[in-house]
Amino acid sequence: MPWKVLSQMELKMQLVRDWNEKHMNVTDLAQKFKISRPTVYKWLQRHEQLGVGGLREVSRAPKHSPYRTAREIVDLIVAEKLKNRKRGPRKIRAQVKREHPELSIPAVSTVGYWLKKEGLVQKRKKRPRVPPYTQPFYGCEASNDTWSIDYKGQFFMKNGCICYPLTITDNYSRFLLGCEALEGPRYEPTRRSLESVFRQYGLPDAIRTDNGVPFAGKGIGGLSRLTVWWILLGIIPERIGKGCPHENGRHERMHRTLKEEALSPVAADLKAQQEAFDRFRYEYNTLRPHESLDDGVPHEHYTKSARPYVENPHPPEYGHDYTVRQVRRSGEIKFAGRMIYVSELLSGLPVGLKETDDGLWKLCFSSYTLGSLDLKKNRVIRNG
Repeated sequence: MPWKVLSQMELKMQLVRDWNEKHMNVTDLAQKFKISRPTVYKWLQRHEQLGVGGLREVSRAPKHSPYRTAREIVDLIVAEKLKNRKRGPRKIRAQVKREHPELSIPAVSTVGYWLKKEGLVQKRKKRPRVPPYTQPFYGCEASNDTWSIDYKGQFFMKNGCICYPLTITDNYSRFLLGCEALEGPRYEPTRRSLESVFRQYGLPDAIRTDNGVPFAGKGIGGLSRLTVWWILLGIIPERIGKGCPHENGRHERMHRTLKEEALSPVAADLKAQQEAFDRFRYEYNTLRPHESLDDGVPHEHYTKSARPYVENPHPPEYGHDYTVRQVRRSGEIKFAGRMIYVSELLSGLPVGLKETDDGLWKLCFSSYTLGSLDLKKNRVIRNG
């Protein structure tokens, strides 16, 4: 037979009965029901004055709220929201204040409170974000230790078309490896530009980017088509923190110079803009002194990489302490008798798993850690 659970009302009735039957004094009642002595007096007094009804809980809302928003103002806020459903509390408040300057309109936070209370605010959809890069950045002690790549902010040329400058620099020497005028930040033209730079200068150990396309994705490990290609080439993809451009400060400083010297004024079309970028790149690398290089020029400090570009890199290999699984076309692997989704970007490629704890496995693609596989919860834990 299950234990009988007493409600708060039943406990209060029991307290009154124990008191009326003179079985216990106030101190005994307080100890038995685990409440304070003033609380015992309160409920006994309410029962004496109001009977059983006095033991019911009453509202704790204040009887008078002098600072409560007047219903008239709430109705104006609601009416304005219904007319402009896409506007937020700040614009709603501004519009109501403009139409009714004689009224004291509450703060934006209060307007937001009433819109939410009236059911006029829709919950935002949770958007997937690029997972943070959790590893320390690669060293920068020599040429080709770390490169940086980014799209300088787009701008309109004189013909009305948009130009997206793709820039690539060596962080050690400040050497501007590439500066190409492109029509958009897409995978194919970005890869073609990088292939041209790789063939001319070789491969770096790491490439540092921001979290935008086409450099990073919102799936496991922040992978994109571009970073999968880099990892196959033996390049470590690094991502700066969100809102942390200082982590790529050398490249950002170059962008400022690029804007001053190659985009003022902008060119007539993409071809003319590329000619301006080529002139800028030559001057930046061979003529312009850099204080960080003891007033030297990047060309004097840069050396081509000893790692040549490989057109068709081999799939990654793993040590004997790794369990290897092939990623299927669906982006899944079969492991421990179950199907686990990793990423469709790795379709046809092997990933390595290494047990780090009971039921917990480190998931890697080549030397790049994607996250952890928790067999107990049957899910992949992304880094960060």
